[in-house]
Amino acid sequence: MKLQCFSLILLPFLSLVSASGNEQIVMNPTDGPFIPQAHAQPTLSDLLTVEQSASIFYSYARELELSRIFGDDSAKSTVLVPINKAVMALSRKPHEGQGSTAIGDDVEISEEEFDKLSKANVERWVSAHIIPETPIVLDSREYPTLLEGKSISFQPILKNDGKGPEWTRVTVEGGIRIIGMKKASNGVLYLLDGVISTE
Repeated sequence: MKLQCFSLILLPFLSLVSASGNEQIVMNPTDGPFIPQAHAQPTLSDLLTVEQSASIFYSYARELELSRIFGDDSAKSTVLVPINKAVMALSRKPHEGQGSTAIGDDVEISEEEFDKLSKANVERWVSAHIIPETPIVLDSREYPTLLEGKSISFQPILKNDGKGPEWTRVTVEGGIRIIGMKKASNGVLYLLDGVISTE
């Protein structure tokens, strides 16, 4: 019994002695000093990180591989971001799907299948909000999104006085208003008071 207690007390000291061997990695001093990267403007990723009204959209987008374009300076994109209030107002959340991709309540599927379908639905939903070019002219022409077969167009607001930024004088998809705009080093972010349909 005394031997067991003694070994329990001695055990931490033995692990310290064995860890203090030559297990440390020596850094190469010729690598030079660390130089942080500086950008003149924030990236789309930076803007989405600090934009509180877009946190739900960005939390969905961050789970996807395609979210890398938000931090890539060479990938120029226009992102149409629904504000949190618009996402919360959806009767079916993005992971549940819309129309033909909806996950029905009465269908029995495995958890793995549910996760796979949910991720595919989120990817469709996020992709419908990204136009892979910037800058764009906010007129009636159609711009293809990252969602195959989905294009977006802008319509002028009928009763506008022609004053103010261009984005304040148009709607998206027949009535969704743009309520804010932010420029990034790799694109433009428009905040929407509604959600782009995946259909």
